[in-house]
Amino acid sequence: MVIISGVNRMTTTSFKEETQKITISLPRQLAERLKARVPARQRSTFIAKILEEYLALEEQSVILEETAGCWRDEHHPDMLTDEDIDTWLTNLRQGWQHQDTP
Repeated sequence: MVIISGVNRMTTTSFKEETQKITISLPRQLAERLKARVPARQRSTFIAKILEEYLALEEQSVILEETAGCWRDEHHPDMLTDEDIDTWLTNLRQGWQHQDTP
C-alpha cells in the first residue's frame, strides 16, 4: 500500500493545490522500484506528476477518437498534396519568424 498525499498543501513547482489523502495498492515489485528510485518524502509529488501526465494523454486520446474523421479533403482543397501541405507549413512558419523579430 502507498499513500499518495496528505490533506494539506503540496509546495512544489507545479502542484500547489489542496491535496487529498488516498490509499492505493501497487504490485510489490513496482512499489519496491518506486521506493528505490524516489525518496520517501517526494513520492506523493512524483506519483501526482506522473498521474497528471498519464491522465492528460488519456484525455487527449479520447478527444482524438471523438474527432476522428472530422477532416474532409473537400473542405481543404488547398491541402490535397504533400507539396500543398509543405507550402502551408512554410507560410505558417514564416509568420512565426516575423513575430519573433523586433
